[in-house]
Amino acid sequence: MSQQDAKADGACAAPKRPAPAAKGLTPCVEPTARPRQDLDAEKPFWREKPLEEMNKTEWESLCDGCGRCCLVKLEDEDTGAIYFTDVACRLFDAGSCRCADYANRRRKVHDCIKLTPETARSLAWLPPSCAYRLIAEGRDLAWWHPLVSGSTETVHEAGVSVRGRVAALETEVRLDDYVDHIVAWPGKRPKAAKRRSAAPAAKSKIRGG
Repeated sequence: MSQQDAKADGACAAPKRPAPAAKGLTPCVEPTARPRQDLDAEKPFWREKPLEEMNKTEWESLCDGCGRCCLVKLEDEDTGAIYFTDVACRLFDAGSCRCADYANRRRKVHDCIKLTPETARSLAWLPPSCAYRLIAEGRDLAWWHPLVSGSTETVHEAGVSVRGRVAALETEVRLDDYVDHIVAWPGKRPKAAKRRSAAPAAKSKIRGG
């Protein structure tokens, strides 16, 4: 989403002035749930293939549907530091944690970027729980990821998604008020998500994306 000038909440002072909107902060992929794979009987594709070798279906299915990358980020024009806010993209559906017009998102939101293997490795602000970041760093998917759990709900049950934590859409917040919406949690991995027992077992079948 758009970048504006901002300082970190708490220790940092308010920004000197709003920076102009810039591109390249919000990658968009459609959360596409896939049937749970038998991790013991068959080595899953994300453990065998680098990001560059995945087909479109595999690539799209890596998105866990957390919605964190759809939150507006602010950039400190002096330091280049990036800060998350609890304000979401204008196309974001806070209930489903999906883009309301995924097919036309880049036409309607001009600074929405398409996530690629290259950007997955270069965007330092990608959430630490992001599957694209995990695979790019040679790590495995978490237990709550739909590809592992077999349910699109575990990402919400584990407290990883933004469901219930979005304060407003970007069209509802004035530029001068963005700094008041800076939050730290989108850039952190929830402690509860580290433990499999933190969320109930999968209750529903996966929906196709």
